[in-house]
Amino acid sequence: MSEGIKNKVAIIGMGCTRFGEHWDRSAESLTVEAFEEAISDAGIEKKDIDAAWFSSCFDEVNVGKSAIPLAGALKLPFIPITRVENFCASGTEAIRAASYAVASGACDIALALGVEKLKDIGYGGLPDFSQLRGIYNRQVFPNVTAPGQFAMLATKYFDRYGLSRDEGKRTLAKISAKSHANGALTPKAHLRRKVDVETIMNAPMIAWPLGLFDCCGVTEGAAAAIIVRADDAKAFRPDPIYSKALQIAVSPEEEYRYQKWDGTHVETTYRCGVKAYEEAGVKNPREEISMMEVHDCFSITELVIYEDLQISPRGKAKEDVDAGFYELDGQLPCQSDGGLKSFGHPIGASGIRMAYEVYKQLQGKCEERQIKNPRLGLTQNLGGFPANCVIGVTIWGNEL
Repeated sequence: MSEGIKNKVAIIGMGCTRFGEHWDRSAESLTVEAFEEAISDAGIEKKDIDAAWFSSCFDEVNVGKSAIPLAGALKLPFIPITRVENFCASGTEAIRAASYAVASGACDIALALGVEKLKDIGYGGLPDFSQLRGIYNRQVFPNVTAPGQFAMLATKYFDRYGLSRDEGKRTLAKISAKSHANGALTPKAHLRRKVDVETIMNAPMIAWPLGLFDCCGVTEGAAAAIIVRADDAKAFRPDPIYSKALQIAVSPEEEYRYQKWDGTHVETTYRCGVKAYEEAGVKNPREEISMMEVHDCFSITELVIYEDLQISPRGKAKEDVDAGFYELDGQLPCQSDGGLKSFGHPIGASGIRMAYEVYKQLQGKCEERQIKNPRLGLTQNLGGFPANCVIGVTIWGNEL
């Protein structure tokens, strides 16, 4: 039987740019900034890195879809670099690949770095998915958009669990308001302003019930992680964070093909979470997980993630939202840095940005938004649509 990745690798350094509309900067510039922070944080030099994994999707650096842009930007000395791309879960995929290489003994120090410069390529909030036609040629997708797909998740959820239009929309608004409040405390977030529930409720509609403040923004940024074997980590720093689980799950599209999917959850998140908890040895995630950074591309996504990760019981997440369970001072803070709602979503970088927040929280370095005595931090990264997607779930701890 496989042993998994638990306690085999550690992160000893991380870097993250401020996310935003960087009209005056290139993808290369953002890459260098995240990298320089990461190696400085780790106390290493560029020459110490044995291999790297690079995540990016729709970026201006996509020259031939190769890893050359990372080598060129960082002037890395002829080391092996692999480009990974798995929709919006690409950042988690880069961390996972780098971690597996270190755990196998193939290299001693590995870099995972993700970057995206979406504004320069004209990527908007309602992008044309016609470039995916080859993937979805077994389906009929007229005018498909991400807001539309996730809005249907929301309306089905409201219907199944008996939430009125106002109850459902207000629950989603509370989730967004929570994330904006946390983002206001986070210097590297794109959107740093509190927004109250009534403003969110009355914002312009994108795809009912998802209004403007229920949707994450289009933004730019980079994030990086330095990974070593766990038993070597304290030679670099006194407070590394250790791998407990690194899981990726991919939908086989059975949700679209069969009627057994109820349309109120993301099955791939549930399956990936089960595997991650098993790998980490987590028996009761509601009690054992200290914090979460999840893929809140839309407020409804975060709501169903609470249930898919077995934190809230099915159909009961509203009760936890109303009780403040996921607030910064709640029992299990979610999106302590504001999440995608405040940072936006530079696709190749988001999964690593989530790990950056877990890393800082587990080290006790988040100042105003610091969580009390965190032990285990979880990230959940989603690429695709509710019914067919790629999910990454990672769990990290500050004790070996």
